Amino acid sequence: MTDFRDVQAEQRFEQGFTDPDGQLRTVFADYAVQGGTRVILHVEADPALRGTGAAGQFMQAMAEHARAEKLKLAPRCSYAVAWLKRHPDFDDVTA
Repeated sequence: MTDFRDVQAEQRFEQGFTDPDGQLRTVFADYAVQGGTRVILHVEADPALRGTGAAGQFMQAMAEHARAEKLKLAPRCSYAVAWLKRHPDFDDVTA
């Protein structure tokens, strides 16, 4: 796993994970900026990572990043909406 990063120039959060075959793959979320809120437009895991829990780990890292940076997350992507609903411990970062 690589560190979670905010690639602001691309308006994208991303994190690398090792797939079951040992290859480094990426999970990312494209976002739009609205002041201190990041509107999560799309979350995608490389197909090789699906079913490994990488997307959930990424979502947790994104929520922790938002908390640390005092940002709000406004999910528009169905996966992000569902994940945040299942994790009320991150209600403080949900817009």
